[in-house]
Amino acid sequence: MVTLMEAFYLKEGGVVSFAGAGGKTSLMFSIARELSNAGESVLTTTTTKILMPSKDQSPHVILSDSLDEILDKARGLIKKNLHISAASQRTDSTLGKLKGFEPEAIDEIRKSGVFRWILVEADGASRRPLKAPAFHEPVIPDCSGWLIGIIGLKCIGKPLDERWVFRHKIYAEITGLKVGEPVTEESVAAALIDKNGIMKGCPSHTKKIVFLNMADNQKLLDSGRRIADILCKTRIEELKRVVIGRALHEQPVVEYYDVKET
Repeated sequence: MVTLMEAFYLKEGGVVSFAGAGGKTSLMFSIARELSNAGESVLTTTTTKILMPSKDQSPHVILSDSLDEILDKARGLIKKNLHISAASQRTDSTLGKLKGFEPEAIDEIRKSGVFRWILVEADGASRRPLKAPAFHEPVIPDCSGWLIGIIGLKCIGKPLDERWVFRHKIYAEITGLKVGEPVTEESVAAALIDKNGIMKGCPSHTKKIVFLNMADNQKLLDSGRRIADILCKTRIEELKRVVIGRALHEQPVVEYYDVKET
């Protein structure tokens, strides 16, 4: 069985950012669980907004707009539990969301050395399986060593509308697919490849890895393979691997494809 740590090249510690839709939060907490079970200290947080984690997702949540306070509390908490979440404050939303930190604050937390790993949710998707980013997102810290771009395969064949695709009109502009038409594997690949797509604004030194989530049956797995084939043939700059999987499954990695360097 291939672990998430193996699939995403997570070895030496650092900052991992997540962008896209269709299981971003689930994948982040699954990776945090695996890392902490392996004896690694982990912070999960966001540069935008995130729902309050459940106890199953994260046993401890620190809320403070003071980085010094967060780090002081974290030093004590990680002696008992290696996985901690943090945010600056609650929002006024009735959804129970938390507001995260500016990218520069993520770098300050990294420099403190309190955590070996910092996992950052870098945008939102309103629980759709697919999205296109607005001009202000994703918010990727420059210190990110990895950017994982995520889509949910259950979007394939569904109409390009607001029910299935967050910011569907922007998605149409990026991919050339018309609103209302079925989402295709080719359009998903385009949304991942395009300079204004899901992984836009990625620092040049950052490893890009795509995660095609929700491969829950043979049809969706086949769609994932077609997308992976397009991405591997296109050879996007800094794209290292395409992973197909199921973030909530006991064995989340189904298969992966390495992108050969030119």
